[in-house]
Amino acid sequence: MDTFEAKYRAKYPQAVGCLLKDRVALLAFYDFPAEHWQHVRTTNPIESVFATVRHRTVRTKGCLSHKTALAMVFKLVTAANKTWRRLSGNNRLPQVIKGVRFRDGIQEKDADQSAAA
Repeated sequence: MDTFEAKYRAKYPQAVGCLLKDRVALLAFYDFPAEHWQHVRTTNPIESVFATVRHRTVRTKGCLSHKTALAMVFKLVTAANKTWRRLSGNNRLPQVIKGVRFRDGIQEKDADQSAAA
């Protein structure tokens, strides 16, 4: 990021300023295990499910009561569930939930652990 700033600050000061302002959020990606990167980067599972539901409910227009709309949404989400991929590195989820720190996708060792070793 520092190299990028040095190279492009003079030519694109506003763009570089914007990226540097959001630097922490942009690089938060690397605070997760490397196995999860493809999922963090490429998917939005909630939006993809809602897109399917939205596509179908818009097509049916006003012929739905609240009860039938709820049943249709349930069936659509259940059908979409069959095509979901399993999370790569799902064995790392307990570590992420516990707050274990990762740096560049690799688990950081605590100072206490490295001193004891």
